[in-house]
Amino acid sequence: MAIDQEATMADIIKLGAQAPLTPIDVQTFSKSEDRSRLSGVALKAFRALIEQWGLSNAEAAALLGVSDSTWDRIKRGTWDQPLSQDQLTRASAAIGVYKGLHLLFADEMADRWPKLPNRGSIFQRATPVRAMIEGGIPVMLETRRYIDAVRGGL
Repeated sequence: MAIDQEATMADIIKLGAQAPLTPIDVQTFSKSEDRSRLSGVALKAFRALIEQWGLSNAEAAALLGVSDSTWDRIKRGTWDQPLSQDQLTRASAAIGVYKGLHLLFADEMADRWPKLPNRGSIFQRATPVRAMIEGGIPVMLETRRYIDAVRGGL
């Protein structure tokens, strides 16, 4: 039943009674089932961007928020645990930066940009990678928003 100008209050109440009582099950990084399902693909994409950006093992580990030894296991494909909420957020932010850069630049600059010193206020003449490592999740998310804004996505 569609609500139109002729609908009565009884019709509207009846329509509302047909709505589900529970909210739609939204995907979040806080639910272990969602993290388990998303971790594999997130790590595959994260490993690919690390290679494209030419990051060291130490930079990759710091960007993801894991120890060097954990990064080695992830890189070898022997990591069999879901990422934590923070780690999945970090991977998602980095993947968003990667995607945004590839939408912004049509050449190799998309993969060079993260390692170039930047005068943008959030980077303070550091490379975006260094700024994201030092600033953690807040700066990673801000970098993603910055790239989206530069390319006109906001």
